[in-house]
Amino acid sequence: MPEKRYAVAQVDELALGQRKIIDVGGKSVGLFNVNGEFVAVLNYCPHEGAPVCQGRVSGTTLPSAPNEFKWGRQGEILLCPWHGWEFDLTTGECLTDRRKLRRYQVDIENGTLYLVLNDAARATSARE
Repeated sequence: MPEKRYAVAQVDELALGQRKIIDVGGKSVGLFNVNGEFVAVLNYCPHEGAPVCQGRVSGTTLPSAPNEFKWGRQGEILLCPWHGWEFDLTTGECLTDRRKLRRYQVDIENGTLYLVLNDAARATSARE
């Protein structure tokens, strides 16, 4: 399947921590600014099909000693709005299961964000 590029936003539309849910190429996709990296994921939870991109973006607990509670990765974890499954936006991986979010390549050209749809390939980060 050939790649299709869609202009979906301007870089300055998505400040750190913000998201935009778009319909493009027949798909609902969440576009996120995660620590300055633009990430795009299919708005579909691989667990039960929820609109995952509507979930809260937060952090998660980190490995810690007994009776300690360490919190980290703020702004990198997407929680499914139906069942609370945690997904790492930087990789698409679920933190407790082998399932993954479907990620799409995001290109940046002259201040415009382009979503690249190609079901045969998975890209992992924004490129300039």
